[in-house]
Parts: sequence; structure tokens; C-alpha cells
Amino acid sequence: MTKNLYFPSHGVRCAATHVPAWSDALTGPAGRPCVVMAHGFGGTRDSGLLPYAEAFAAAGIDALVFDYRGFGDSDGHPRQDIAVRRQREDYHAALAAARHLPGVDADRIALWGYSYAGGHVIAVAAQNPQVAAIVSLNPATDGRATLAHIARQRRGAAQLARLTAHGLLDTALSRLGRDPHYLPAVGEPGTTALVTSPGAARAFARVAGPTWRNEVAARTALEVGFNRPTTFAGRLACPMLMQVGTDDDVAPPAAARRAAKKAGYLAQLCEYPIGHVEAFDGGAWQQRVRDDQLVFLARVLDPSRASDAHLRACAPPTHR
Repeated sequence: MTKNLYFPSHGVRCAATHVPAWSDALTGPAGRPCVVMAHGFGGTRDSGLLPYAEAFAAAGIDALVFDYRGFGDSDGHPRQDIAVRRQREDYHAALAAARHLPGVDADRIALWGYSYAGGHVIAVAAQNPQVAAIVSLNPATDGRATLAHIARQRRGAAQLARLTAHGLLDTALSRLGRDPHYLPAVGEPGTTALVTSPGAARAFARVAGPTWRNEVAARTALEVGFNRPTTFAGRLACPMLMQVGTDDDVAPPAAARRAAKKAGYLAQLCEYPIGHVEAFDGGAWQQRVRDDQLVFLARVLDPSRASDAHLRACAPPTHR
């Protein structure tokens, strides 16, 4: 039975939903495997993650889906501040919480992340040898590449200048003890939002759950270029499934491919002719993305292979 719960992260309560496995297909002597999941840039756990969690549960894998501090149902202030370090800390805390869930095998816990979280899981797994595997979906792997991509767009340089000015204002206000200065997370092209790709605002709105807010602390803009999970990819010690949309105009696909290459034989790279959000639209490509995740997780979390994590990767065909 699905259960809402809280776990602590640096003294703050993070809200989570535990979806126990519906079958014993992957149950081993120490219990069931589990996937720890979180959303991307400003996303909340009620925004399209549950269908993935339920698919994992049907395959015999528990899922723990959580909100970062300051987002969704989690406690914490300031609200809506996408701080990379804190979000990665929350992943570490969620991993620790998952290890104590009833019936979960503490040695078979994978991380799942989309967009910004797709980068977080690379960094967290590189830092934590307890991670058994990771799924990185349309990941933001290199903030410098993201900024360069924006700069190449029409009026992109002006957009970056505006975002920087708002970020500096928010930073100054925070040092004065003032409330955050917010900007829209997504907006139409030409607006002062963090993500302004054509169609992004409508796509995010279709996925959004009740707790999602289309605003983030403007200081987030100043941190984008420093978020470079690609620098951790070569330190991975567990298998990674990286799923890249070739039409993604938010998280540059080329940067994701470079990160996968750094991970070497541990990386399984699959590509799909989709944009940044289509993996949540309920269509055929979402099903393909999900099915590839299920095949990967069933293989790397097989209880008979729990002692040879370093051999779990493979090189299946790439989907185009």
C-alpha cells in the first residue's frame, strides 16, 4: 500500500511517497530492491513521477519518491530555491531512508533522476558507494553547455544578462535577510523565465501536480554554470542507464553523451527522438523509455547478481 512519509535531511523534513513492490519477482534473501526518485528543475513528486514508480512496483521494485527541501510538501526555507548542493544532500538522505524501509534490501538501491536530477544522481552515485545503479533521464550534465546553448539562441545573450541581473538582486536580498525574489521557472520565448524553450511552458503545465509552483528563487540562475555533474561521471562505480532525447532543447544532448562516454563500460546510452518533457506525456515514447528502464533495473538489481555490481553494465543498442 502506498504510504506518505517524511525523512530528515540536515534537520529538515523531506516529504516522500513509498510505493512498495506489488510482486516478489526481484525479492532476494535480504528483501526487495528499491529506486529512489526525485524530479528535475523545480519539479515536485506529484508531477508525473508516480506512473514510473508504479511501473517499478509492478516489476517487483519498491520506489521512494521525494520532494527536495523547500519544494512541494517538504519543509524548509527559502522556498523554491534550486540549490544543487542541498538537493544532492537530500538524495543522500533519501538513500539512507530507503535503506531502512521495511523489506528493502539495503544493498540493492538505485537512484532515478530526470533533468536536473538526472545530473544529481550521477554526482550522488559517484560520492556514495552504496548506490547499486542509476537511471538518468534527459539529464542536465553540464551547466556551461546549457549556458552556451542559451547564448546561441536568438536574443540569448540578452536573456542571460537579464537572468544574471535578477540573480544578483535575489542574492543581495538574501544577504539582507529578505524574502526571495522569484522568477518563473518556465515561460514563453522572450519572457524572463529560467526555461523559455518553445512549448516548454505548456508542456510543463500538462505534467504539473497540485504542489508545483511556476517560480524559483532568481539566485538559481547564478548557479547553473557551476552545476557540472559530468565531472563526476568518470568516478562512477555502478551501472548507469542514460536516456537522452535527441530533440531536447533544454538539456543539451551532446553534453549528456560526453558524460556517458566518461563513465565508460558502466554506461548504457539510449537515445529517443523526443524533447525534454515527452517522457511524461503518456504516449508511446514514454512507454518505450519506461520499458527500457524496467529491463535495465531488472538486470542490474537481480538478487543473484547482488555481489557483482561492477559487472552489471552492458552495451545494448541505441534507440533512435
